[in-house]
Amino acid sequence: MMIRCIAIDDEPLALELLEDNISKVPFLELVATCRNPLQAMEIVQREQPDLIFLDIQMPGLTGLQFLQSLQVRPMAILITAYEKYALDGYNLDVIDYLVKPVALDRFIRACNKAHELFQLKQSPRGTAPDAPGYIFVNVEYSLVKVMLADILWIEGLKDYIRIHLDQSNKPIVTRMNMKTIEDELPQDRFLRIHKSYIVSIHFITSIRKNSVFINDTELPVGESYKDAVSAIVHPKK
Repeated sequence: MMIRCIAIDDEPLALELLEDNISKVPFLELVATCRNPLQAMEIVQREQPDLIFLDIQMPGLTGLQFLQSLQVRPMAILITAYEKYALDGYNLDVIDYLVKPVALDRFIRACNKAHELFQLKQSPRGTAPDAPGYIFVNVEYSLVKVMLADILWIEGLKDYIRIHLDQSNKPIVTRMNMKTIEDELPQDRFLRIHKSYIVSIHFITSIRKNSVFINDTELPVGESYKDAVSAIVHPKK
């Protein structure tokens, strides 16, 4: 399901960059752009967007004042050159607070937060949303869809990770740290075995004292992760 969004920024170049970033996120549908928060009020009432990307410092009415004025408040991601408004933004329950210039990978993480909340809101009351069977990662200025069922293991390389896939000799390389990717993966399907390795439990073929094997590939088990590896061999009843 697409998330309908609008973008509000009084700076033309900033608005153009925001439009370009939104176009790279497959689950976002940009329905309107505005350079004036007063004009945006009318558009919000007419379009009833799910999400607003909003600058804070604008003439006439600040982004924070704009949010406070809305009777029905969509999800909001604040984008500004000033860090000092972060607390005020979080007091208004914004999804995220981005400081210009915004890197694409940081923008994508904010959008993913909005996507998770949107899915939760769309679920029937009292039920949890089905976890998607995929993630999107940034590869050379594009978002690439990676099916969770295809991931063999993930290797951490400082600020980058390599995602090794079944039926592919070429891993996907993306700028992301291990903690971020670990948080995006379902814990019942993936296991952190080392500070530099996450493996798909489904593809584990054998386990030794200090190693996990995925087919012919041997991956080390870190000392602090041995109990977690042991737990999948001897699950608690």
